[in-house]
Amino acid sequence: MENFIVSARKYRPQQFDTVVGQSHITDTLEHAIGENQLAQALLFCGPRGVGKTTCARILARKINEKDGSVSEDGFAYNIYELDAASNNSVDDIRELIDQVRFAPQVGKYKVYIIDEVHMLSSAAFNAFLKTLEEPPAHAIFILATTEKHKIIPTILSRCQIYDFKRIVIEDIQGHLRNIAQKENIQYEDDALYLIAQKADGALRDALSIFDRLSTFSQKNITLAKAAEVLNILDYDQYLNIVDLVKENKIPEVLFAFNDIVKKGFDPHIFIAGLGNHFRDLMMAQNARTVELIEVGERTKVKFVEQSQKWNAQQLIDGIEICNHADINYKNSKNPRLTVEIALMQLSSLTANLGDTKKKSS
Repeated sequence: MENFIVSARKYRPQQFDTVVGQSHITDTLEHAIGENQLAQALLFCGPRGVGKTTCARILARKINEKDGSVSEDGFAYNIYELDAASNNSVDDIRELIDQVRFAPQVGKYKVYIIDEVHMLSSAAFNAFLKTLEEPPAHAIFILATTEKHKIIPTILSRCQIYDFKRIVIEDIQGHLRNIAQKENIQYEDDALYLIAQKADGALRDALSIFDRLSTFSQKNITLAKAAEVLNILDYDQYLNIVDLVKENKIPEVLFAFNDIVKKGFDPHIFIAGLGNHFRDLMMAQNARTVELIEVGERTKVKFVEQSQKWNAQQLIDGIEICNHADINYKNSKNPRLTVEIALMQLSSLTANLGDTKKKSS
């Protein structure tokens, strides 16, 4: 049986131009190498799975290529990686400092990548200070961390800091689309959007979810299957409930809610999501604010269609009812009843409008 390689490893970028969503950093690093203005100590910080270690490895290889310390078959010498999570003692750092003193046998630079640098002990940080402040001419340090606030200020002041940002949903979706095409995986664009949304700005998380889904769906990723695997309430379920609410069908709404609870969804998450759905419908009523809805393009069209059935005041009332139920949920002795009352109030919104019209006439 052939070994399966996860997408996060198989499609790890090998060049700066293939790094997703960090052009503000990759462009700066390329210019720094080209103009020979690269600092000797760099700190890459940002959330997990956004490309810090990947960029560190690409940078290390670029430095090697520039100073000629790459073998004929492309192997890069003089790159040393240290995982500070498991090598965090003062002895580990002293051993590193002893190595740093010696110049490389091939090429001009030795590049040291220290991952999870915030895990170093305070004694290890202090032992590292002098070397970081006055490194030998042949040494370049690239430090990577997810928690910049845990690094002592004296280390921060000695490094050139690069802040990696969360990757936007559209960039992650585009990357997943490219991989799906290369792997001959069929997909719905809205399903990829949902994966990107769930990943919360971390590309590695998105690729992990993508692998799981492609296995589960037998290489046919649909929005329904994505919602099932990720245990997310499908947009269609909210669209259906809001349609029933509009038609004042209280029994049908309560049955639909009951089915959702039976599937194992938390009623609290449901009512918060329904409030968010009404907010999205409010945004969908105006062509300028429709871009503020974080859903796929096909789903966005459904939101716009549904929003035309409501007036602005009804949507505001819907948001307030859901928000009120959301706030009261935890303090309620019967939380399910709190949600059901909210659903009945929502189902009466348009009915009340009809009654008031009759009274006024």
